[in-house]
Amino acid sequence: MLSEKKLAPLIDHTLLKPTGTEQDLQQLCAEAVRHGFATVCIHPHFVSLAKKLTANSAVKVCTVVGFPLGVNLSQTKISETQHVIQEGADEVDVVINMAALKDQQWTFVQEDLSSVVSAAQGKTVKVIIETCLLSHQETVRASQVCEAAGAHFVKTSSGFSSGGATLEDIRLIRQSVSSKMGIKASGGIRNRAFALELVAAGASRLGASASIELIQGE
Repeated sequence: MLSEKKLAPLIDHTLLKPTGTEQDLQQLCAEAVRHGFATVCIHPHFVSLAKKLTANSAVKVCTVVGFPLGVNLSQTKISETQHVIQEGADEVDVVINMAALKDQQWTFVQEDLSSVVSAAQGKTVKVIIETCLLSHQETVRASQVCEAAGAHFVKTSSGFSSGGATLEDIRLIRQSVSSKMGIKASGGIRNRAFALELVAAGASRLGASASIELIQGE
């Protein structure tokens, strides 16, 4: 079983609710530094401040692009990515274009994601595919397209749709991509037992707002 020190570096400590305040961000960053979480995952509005609050620590700043629906124009996603990188973001979680995915416009989906990867200038890119809205076949294809586009992770959920991560999702994604691809499980991870099951199933990163409960087993 993973200890607190080994589980914490797998967690993106998350504050994506629209009502999150600067005070909430300060607490989030302090907790991330104290416990050694991988990143703080926040809205673009807070990137520059989060960068200052996590300075001189190993905690990285992760933000979101095309969030939470993913149906922005590609040029909008490119511009947003460029700006958050300039602000200091180390990682970008971008939402896949679900409309194009459902229309099976796979070439467009891949090009859309590739443009974000290019705009991220070598920074880590995770693609939110919203597995709760996908069939098994769509999950497989979407995961493979993420890898073909040059992304570094497939991420299950935005946390704003009808469901979060499941063990079945993680196992299916793991079978669909190469071993070099990361998998970020997110959405509905509220206890340590489930977090550990997700890691055992193949998740290499966890996105959670209940991060302290996950590492302390509460």
